[in-house]
Amino acid sequence: MDELWVLDASPLIVLARIGRLDLLSETCKTVLIPEAVITEIARGPSDDPARQALESGWSKKSISVEPDSEILEWGLGAGETAVLTLARHRHGRAVVDDRAARTACSAFGIRHIGTLGIILRAKQRGKIPSSVEVLRELVEAGFRLDDRTIHAVLKETTGEKWPE
Repeated sequence: MDELWVLDASPLIVLARIGRLDLLSETCKTVLIPEAVITEIARGPSDDPARQALESGWSKKSISVEPDSEILEWGLGAGETAVLTLARHRHGRAVVDDRAARTACSAFGIRHIGTLGIILRAKQRGKIPSSVEVLRELVEAGFRLDDRTIHAVLKETTGEKWPE
């Protein structure tokens, strides 16, 4: 089990939307959320499940961080910049879905995982009976993944089949 994950807004929002924030605690020991990410979510609609979860105290491990100047040069959003900075300095894993943020993680040697990876990890560790069902919920909730990617990843990792 990974010791420390630093969450960006997208994975938090989409997992909250389907009522599966529990998958974070099931797949990692400690979750940190940078203040920049909390601010981003707090600006969203009052009925947003992620905002409601944060307001009700879902995560007490928020932290303010001074952006890393090298990461700032990538032109990422404030949330992604804070996530990468914190993950880099705390030797944690960045939890990001944004392609540019994932590319920056690779460039800086920051370990990273996205929402899809969290679901697959939960399935592999027996925390959920079917990754297909959770992925279907994510797609229905507006998470963007193309069928070809889902099919290939499922085949390679869990052996499950994505409906054609």
